[in-house]
Amino acid sequence: MSQDKIEIARKFIQAIPHARALSMDVVAIGEGEATIRMPYDPRLIGDPETGVIHGGAVSTLMDTCGGAAAMSHPSLPSTTATLDLRIDYMRGATPGQAITAHAVCYHVTRSVAFVRATAFDDDRERPVATATGAFTVGN
Repeated sequence: MSQDKIEIARKFIQAIPHARALSMDVVAIGEGEATIRMPYDPRLIGDPETGVIHGGAVSTLMDTCGGAAAMSHPSLPSTTATLDLRIDYMRGATPGQAITAHAVCYHVTRSVAFVRATAFDDDRERPVATATGAFTVGN
């Protein structure tokens, strides 16, 4: 994968206001694959009694990671937008732990890139959420 395409994907993620507000950090990006980390932040708590991060923050992380995986696919141009994203929440993330999403772009047509993603905290054996998404293929 070209270093230019990796840098474009990193800059794109850093330019997204939600990604910046959630302090997302690109851990790894490669050919049709991305890993993004979101640190624990008390401002993102959805349930004050448990300290669990709000599902909307997890959704944003998974959407951003899925878009980055689509953008980094070797056969695609460097722009995309979410068409559809289905997220299945398995459990609340452990309070105090970062959440990391890993996404893979597994199929591409002329107009759509298909992505699968998983979000997890320190316990990689038990995902926080899984997602499947469809992203536009643009120029």
